[in-house]
Amino acid sequence: MARDPQEMSTVFRMDVTPNAPAASPAKTPRSAESETSALLKVLVEGQRRQNELLEELVEQMGAVQRQRAAELGQWREANPVLARRCRAAAEVLSQVQTEFLENLTIDVKDNYESLLDGEFMLNEFVDRYGPRLAHLNGVLQVLSQLSSAPHPTSNEV
Repeated sequence: MARDPQEMSTVFRMDVTPNAPAASPAKTPRSAESETSALLKVLVEGQRRQNELLEELVEQMGAVQRQRAAELGQWREANPVLARRCRAAAEVLSQVQTEFLENLTIDVKDNYESLLDGEFMLNEFVDRYGPRLAHLNGVLQVLSQLSSAPHPTSNEV
């Protein structure tokens, strides 16, 4: 069942003869070294550009944070009494959060097996504690930011 190579379609043939004249010299180790060197230079330039972009990104993020800190500082200066009240409220809510988390962990410990076995109990647990915890965390975060001491905005590092 051997087929004659001449009978095969031209679709299955590949021409592997070189296009250049047969007298072209093979690559010397010197040209391979220069090609490697050129590739390394390209890599170094790419890394240099990547570092520049990262520095720009850090600068932009730092500028946004400095502006936000300045705005919060201005708000605190304009509302010193309210800022102190926010601090007091944050401290009280922090204690409430601690007690809430303690109750949550006791509930988990007491209902460990039913939470593992029953999807209904797990859903009830999440419905009971999830939204309250999320909202309490959000309120605490806002109060803490509004009442925290202003951070230095100098560029000293």
